[in-house]
Amino acid sequence: GWQASMKSGSLSYILPCNRLPVQLISQVRVYTSNGQKKDLGSEDTNGSTPEETPNKAGTGQDMSNAGQKQSFIKEPIQVKVKAVLKKREYGPKYTQNNFITGVRAINEFCLKSSDLDQLRKIKRRSPHDDTETFTVYLRSDVEAKSLEVWGSPEALARERKRRKEAEIKYRENLFRNQRLLWEYKEFFGNTKPRSSAAAMFFKGPGKVVMVAICINGLNFFFKLLAWVYTGSASMFSEAIHSLADTCNQALLALGISQSARTPDPSHPYGFTNMRYIASLISGVGIFMMGAGLSWYHGIIGLLQPHPIESLLWAYCILAGSLVSEGATLLVAINEIRRSARAKGLSFYQYVVQSRDPSTNVVLLEDAAAVLSVAVAATCMGLTSLTGNPYYDSVGSLGVGTLLGTVSAFLIYTNTEALLGRSIQPEQLQRLTELLESDPVVRAIHDVKATDMGMSKVRFKAEVDFDGRVVTRSYLEKQDIEQLLQEIQQVKTLEELEAFMLKHGENIIDTLGAEVDRLEKDLKQRNPDVRHVDLEIL
Repeated sequence: GWQASMKSGSLSYILPCNRLPVQLISQVRVYTSNGQKKDLGSEDTNGSTPEETPNKAGTGQDMSNAGQKQSFIKEPIQVKVKAVLKKREYGPKYTQNNFITGVRAINEFCLKSSDLDQLRKIKRRSPHDDTETFTVYLRSDVEAKSLEVWGSPEALARERKRRKEAEIKYRENLFRNQRLLWEYKEFFGNTKPRSSAAAMFFKGPGKVVMVAICINGLNFFFKLLAWVYTGSASMFSEAIHSLADTCNQALLALGISQSARTPDPSHPYGFTNMRYIASLISGVGIFMMGAGLSWYHGIIGLLQPHPIESLLWAYCILAGSLVSEGATLLVAINEIRRSARAKGLSFYQYVVQSRDPSTNVVLLEDAAAVLSVAVAATCMGLTSLTGNPYYDSVGSLGVGTLLGTVSAFLIYTNTEALLGRSIQPEQLQRLTELLESDPVVRAIHDVKATDMGMSKVRFKAEVDFDGRVVTRSYLEKQDIEQLLQEIQQVKTLEELEAFMLKHGENIIDTLGAEVDRLEKDLKQRNPDVRHVDLEIL
């Protein structure tokens, strides 16, 4: 796009229309045909330009042009230079100025806590909710101290290797050191108060499960006696049903106890899903042990029918079982109603979403038990009236089908919960609106809210922060007059770089504080939200 033209003895360069014009001529050199050159001087102060007469190009050249002078007019030069900082190569030495916590300094550099007392201490914003600031150290200071303590990098490497071997040996003997670890936790305390396992079974789902275990255990014993006395297939199915309920509810009690364990490094989000795992295994157990054996006994009764003895005692035991199972069912219904009301859900929604898997299992098992007692009593009554044992076998098949339906529902709901389903759209909308209403947030993207079980929600979102609001939040905490004086004292690029690095790091800290504030607000206004991950775009 460059265009060159020679007009009236002047040399001009014309740039394309979308470029800024820049004069590039500071000195003009004229070459003659014999290779000699003449330098034209710089421009005069009054704007006049020197003139030069070129030599003749040859003998055939017109002598009339010998006296003609070519004048080169030079205009003032205007060049704008963009000042940029030289790109800095960040090597390993630069990362030595990174911060390191005291725990990492002791573990990674084999130091003692007393060794850190002599080092420079820096207060930084804490990533934990319970503390605002915590102490860190410069990595370069820690490395220098470790060399001072151990003498050489080789000695430090040997000590690290020795400690690593000791750690491996300790892990191999971890089973024998379980008691020592428990005493260690009791002495130094835990991050959260550990709830007593016994206290969990006197209220809420634990109380419902314990009541169900006691009642179903007694029902199994009496139904087994009735089956031995009468030989009824329906009574056998009822006895197997009560045994399956007792075993499954004992498994639920184990899941409730395990779910209260304190989170550890291997399970940082805790053990709350143990209730869903126990409920899932319970559903599989009902299907295999309850439904399977009932179907088997019913089919055998159809293929090989045999007369049934007096059913009087069987009716009495079924009546007692109906009362006891109904009482347990009412306890489970009242507990679910109370929990559903606290969550703002209907009874049906609370059951389908499997908010409390332990209570759900008790509810469904006892509902199936009441219905199966009615089915068994009806079929046994038809057998007594007609004398046909096929009705009793059909009752056994009906009880097995009912148990299979309940087990399929339990397997489905608990599997969905373990897979990590999303929370309700209304609740997700409330969380989104809370973030978007904050002045520091421009927009949020890729929002995910996962139900971790037992009313614990993990929220994740990518947040586009408004840098102007963050900067203003930082400036509101500064002395503006002093900041203006610092700006006025900046004269060189080095001083500008130091000024920007200082306040740039402080603005980044302010951004981190804003992230912590948003996470804290989400948790306070939504108690179900236990873990918040906000990613900065």
